[in-house]
Amino acid sequence: MNTPILNSFPGWITTIIIFLLILLMNWLGFRYKRSEIKKKPESDGEGLGPAEGSMLGFMALLLAFTFNMAATKFETRRDIIIEEANAIGTAILRCDMYPDSARKVFRQNFAKYLEARIAYYDAGVDEKNIKSALDESDMHSGSIWKLATALSQDRENFVRSAQMIPALNAMIDIVTTRENSRIAKVPPLILWMLLLLTLVSSFLTGYAQKTIQRNRVMIIAFALMTALTLYLIMELDRPRKGWITLDPAEKKIVDLRQLLIDVK
Repeated sequence: MNTPILNSFPGWITTIIIFLLILLMNWLGFRYKRSEIKKKPESDGEGLGPAEGSMLGFMALLLAFTFNMAATKFETRRDIIIEEANAIGTAILRCDMYPDSARKVFRQNFAKYLEARIAYYDAGVDEKNIKSALDESDMHSGSIWKLATALSQDRENFVRSAQMIPALNAMIDIVTTRENSRIAKVPPLILWMLLLLTLVSSFLTGYAQKTIQRNRVMIIAFALMTALTLYLIMELDRPRKGWITLDPAEKKIVDLRQLLIDVK
C-alpha cells in the first residue's frame, strides 16, 4: 500500500492494524445483528445468504488480482536488474577491444558508473539519495559515451565502435526502464478499495453469524490469513524495504566489481 499514510509505517505494523480492524468490524457486525434480534426476535434466523457469499467472492477475486499484480511487478523489477547487470558487464568486457590507453580510461569511468548504480539501490526509499545516484549515473555514463563517440571518429576503431556503441546504448537505456519500474506500483485506489472491501466483508460475516456464540477460531483465522495476504502484497510492492527484497538480483551488479578490480 503505497500511499503516504500507509508508507509511513513498517509493513508489520500496518498488518497488525489491519488484523485488528478486521476483528473489530466482525465484532461490530455481530453486535449489530444481536441488537436487531432484541428489537425483532423473529429476525433471529435470518442471514445474508447469497449477499454474504457474493461479497466474500468479490473480495477473494480482488485479493487474488492485486496479489498477482504485485507479484508480476516484483518479477519485472528483478528481471530488469539482471538485464542491467548483463548490459553493464557486456560494455565493460568490450573495453578490452581498445588499446591500453583508451581501455584504462574506459574502465576508470566504468568503475565510477558502477558505484553510482550500486548506490542507486543502496539508497533504499530515500528519494533524495536516489536522485543523487541517478544524477551521478548520468554524469559518468555521459563521460563514457563521449569517449566512445570520440574514438569512433578514428577509422581504426570502426569495428570496436560498432560493438561498443550498441552496448552503451543498452546500458544507458536500462537506467530509465529500471527507474520507471521502481515508480510503477499497484495503484493506491485498488489497494484502498481492497482494504474497504475486506472490512465490509468482515462486518457482513459478523452480521451473518446465526449462533449466539461467535466461532472465534474461524474469525481469527480469517482475519489472520487476510491480513497476511495484504502484508505480502505490500512487501512485493515495495521491495526496497521489508523482508522481501531484490538483494539477490542486485548482487549480480555488485559482483561486476570483480571485472574492474585492476582499476583499484
